[in-house]
Amino acid sequence: MARVALVTGVSRDLGSRFARLLAADPSVDRVLGVDVVPPRHDLGGAEFVRVDLRSPVVSRVIAREGVDTVVHLNVIATPQHAGGRATMKEINVIGTMQLLAACQRLPSVSKVVVKSSTSVYGASPADPAMFTEDMEPRSLPHSGFAKDAVEVEGYVRGFARRRPDVLVTTLRFANVIGPRVRTPMTRYFALPVVPTVLGFDARMQFVHEDDLLEALRLATVGQTAGTFNIAGDGVLMVSQAIRRMGRPTAPVPAFAVATFGQMFRAARLADFTPEQLTFLTYGRGVDTTRMREELGFKPTYTTASAFETFAEAHEQGLLSAERIRDAEEGVAEFLGVRDGGSGVRQSHG
Repeated sequence: MARVALVTGVSRDLGSRFARLLAADPSVDRVLGVDVVPPRHDLGGAEFVRVDLRSPVVSRVIAREGVDTVVHLNVIATPQHAGGRATMKEINVIGTMQLLAACQRLPSVSKVVVKSSTSVYGASPADPAMFTEDMEPRSLPHSGFAKDAVEVEGYVRGFARRRPDVLVTTLRFANVIGPRVRTPMTRYFALPVVPTVLGFDARMQFVHEDDLLEALRLATVGQTAGTFNIAGDGVLMVSQAIRRMGRPTAPVPAFAVATFGQMFRAARLADFTPEQLTFLTYGRGVDTTRMREELGFKPTYTTASAFETFAEAHEQGLLSAERIRDAEEGVAEFLGVRDGGSGVRQSHG
């Protein structure tokens, strides 16, 4: 049972919501929410402590407060929100190193829960139908959040070897989605015209934001160690997701995808890394047997129903005809198509 839990990354919405959820759990006596800036949302019964994980101060906080459970959520997926790729990597990798070093030194720590991502498996045409937790990626991520997640998990495994007395649980979440979530993937599907890779239709899995919080809570208050894939049942093809959004599509030749991603980053429409673009080409599937049988977690939402809650919050009616037309013209110009051309087509349900 967690007596004093420390939750990192509470300045963002999911972190603050989890700290609030955990503080309301009767099996937890006290929750400390830490981040470098104050949270924008109410933490409920949790207490906020301003800490930069990249500094040694975190060790003093854990020691002073007698923390026995650490929940690490402060691995950032968006460079723009972090202040650039270099800062993002520092927060993700150096921050994790400092946090784990503090946990290693302090005997009070008996449990560590880490929020990771299925992006550690990469994406390639040689991938298996479903990745299990013990499988290695066929193509290791080389940049961005996915690369950071791989490094973070490496440090977590090293910590687990050095402190075998600590219960270590790593949750690899599929793409998180829901009415309140804002990620590169949600911004992609909310674009007025959605670019797709010509000739490809990637399969995707999603986990609803509420299921993410509940899986984290279960891992925190439970006694199960190990690495777990977390995703809703089933898969959704990119084309199916776009149809549910009611957006027109812009098929882009594979050779132009990287340039197209740069254009969207420059326009601040979406923050795509090469790994994310590869994922939108080949997709990914993960096996969740261990999640159900060992962790004992069953998501409330399937992949399709989780995406539906996001689509309902972004109804087509919110897009003006003028905005769609401007986006179509921009895409057509990029593709070298005159007068709207055939490069942009409307998805039909």
